[in-house]
Amino acid sequence: MFYLLVILAVLEIPRLAFGIWLRTRAKTNDSISTARATDSHHTSAPDQLGETANAERGETASTPLRETANAERGETASIPLGETANAERGETASTPLRETASAVRGERASTNAAGQDTADRIPIDNSKADDPGRATEPATPAEPVGVERRLLLARGAAIFAGLTAAGITGYGVKTALGTPQLDRAQIPLAKLPRAMDGTRLAVVSDIHLGPLTGVDHAERIVRLINSVNADFVCIVGDLVDGTVGELGRYAAPLAGIQSRQGAYFVTGNHEYYSGFEEWVVEVDRLGIRPLRNERLELGGLDLAGVNDLGGTDFGDGPDFAKALGDRDSARPVVLMAHQPIAVHEAAPFGVDLQVSGHTHGGQMVPFNLLVKLEQPVVSGLGRVDGVPVYVTNGAGFWGPPVRVGAPPQVTVIELRSTS
Repeated sequence: MFYLLVILAVLEIPRLAFGIWLRTRAKTNDSISTARATDSHHTSAPDQLGETANAERGETASTPLRETANAERGETASIPLGETANAERGETASTPLRETASAVRGERASTNAAGQDTADRIPIDNSKADDPGRATEPATPAEPVGVERRLLLARGAAIFAGLTAAGITGYGVKTALGTPQLDRAQIPLAKLPRAMDGTRLAVVSDIHLGPLTGVDHAERIVRLINSVNADFVCIVGDLVDGTVGELGRYAAPLAGIQSRQGAYFVTGNHEYYSGFEEWVVEVDRLGIRPLRNERLELGGLDLAGVNDLGGTDFGDGPDFAKALGDRDSARPVVLMAHQPIAVHEAAPFGVDLQVSGHTHGGQMVPFNLLVKLEQPVVSGLGRVDGVPVYVTNGAGFWGPPVRVGAPPQVTVIELRSTS
């Protein structure tokens, strides 16, 4: 879940930014469309006023006509009364009256023709025009087609981001809980006797036995180590995440490790959170030799081990002088130290090779970039202060059971003589 949330956060930020931009763009387009509709409404108002004025003029035009007819007859009665009197007398309107009425009718006809021409040019919603009491409503601007397309793209991107995050997380869980991969590396040592050319070290770290791993985790690692027929097995810290009482049964398969010249162990920082003193005793009981700031002579090679730097807070820190001082400098020495950064203190003692873990190779991209800020080597072989340092990714996991870009690993280092 942790890595899923991280991926979703990373992938959702561009989508959210794009969505905000779309909403802002849509609001801007709506404002422009509303302004255009308002301007169009104001432009059509004078035409409507003109029609109203013409209609009023058409109604009042008959008043002078009637007054003229009455004046010609010398009558003061109203128009209907005059018309009734004319009908009784059988009289007909005079020629000027007919001409005046014809002129009025001609004016009305021209007004109607102009109104019809205006109506032909301006579309009118008849359904609203039939209701004189209904207020004119501004037209609703149509949503731009581009906005709909962008929304579709944004939703598609969100679905893709979710599926991608779920797929990567599923892959990472399967990788973390699966069998570690076996990597091989050849490292030349100038002082290595030719008789020891091709000596193989099986290096494993950060097994992190815990409730999620079960006993199967240790069994898979032991089978992998035994398959390479190594000369030495080097377990460089962070073996457990719990006490002996809680996890002792999970560590039991380690007693089955096979090698020509033994298996060796140094503490990591997690041993100090889990009761390191009990684990030192338990590891020794399983047939694995703890190297606690000490050095062994194995044929023509020295193998040294120091306690982890984190042990300093528990009164059990590293002692490089004890492990590396007062030795034959003509012999090659391989140092087991949990953290790669220990090389800065080991270099003055003429170490020929340091093997470490601790980093998990970053465990999950892009955290490998953050690890680089603390440790001089994150994964694989590097050179620090003139000393070759090999860092294995570790065989387990810490925190979420996810590994992406840094698979669990057991490394076989083949030492080559250059003499």
